[in-house]
Amino acid sequence: MLQVNNLEVVYQKIILALKGMSLHVPEGKIVALLGSNGAGKSTTLKSISGLLAGEGGQITDGTIEFQGKKINGVTADALVKQGIFLSMEGRRIFKDLTVEENLMAGAYTRKDRSNIKADIEKIYGYFPKLKMLQSRKAGFLSGGEQQMLAIGRGLMAKPKLLLLDEPSLGIAPLLVKEIFQNIKKINEEEGMSILVVEQNANVALSIAHYGYIMENGRVVMQGDAASLLSNTEISEHYLGIGKEEEKNYKEAKSYRRRQRVVW
Repeated sequence: MLQVNNLEVVYQKIILALKGMSLHVPEGKIVALLGSNGAGKSTTLKSISGLLAGEGGQITDGTIEFQGKKINGVTADALVKQGIFLSMEGRRIFKDLTVEENLMAGAYTRKDRSNIKADIEKIYGYFPKLKMLQSRKAGFLSGGEQQMLAIGRGLMAKPKLLLLDEPSLGIAPLLVKEIFQNIKKINEEEGMSILVVEQNANVALSIAHYGYIMENGRVVMQGDAASLLSNTEISEHYLGIGKEEEKNYKEAKSYRRRQRVVW
């Protein structure tokens, strides 16, 4: 579905943000892209979705292919029509519109207007809380409810590839679990390919088929989700799961250097 090949991205012609980034998203699978702040995760999504230029970024090397076609330089609106939709970090819902009006906005590029009402009901099936709040202005929703709305708005565009940027950010743990369970359900029932960027590695890998770990603009580790979670050294040193605070810092750095050589 998606192939990113040795991508290099520069901001303001000075700051090198991605340094040979590569990943692929198979059709119908969930892929998690993990890493700390500043690793380059959001830049990767903006490159794929066509939003990079608006923030002063430029792809200087490498290619992005969607369904076998190169999409470097394709505008964001054209990519939405081709089937790529990005649910951005911070949710970015229309706060002065109602829940249902936000969902309608997600279907703006669609031509099958007769199916929109049924698709809104399908969104309410995935997120019943939105059904109860359909006439409320989105600005009055909780953070978790706004995230549900942001994902629902993305689904209304009928994407082939859904990009999710930090869907757990600023949300209570119970709602995070509910949202990720719904993401998994959407993948299973719709067959939709999903690339999710997360800092909460545990919850992301619990629903993903495959995972990539980024550091300083490049992939330093990859593998199926179960193997990444089950490898104690990987989960502690890269994912922040376990007793990393009890590890010697020098040992951690040494491990990372060894793995870069191996991988």
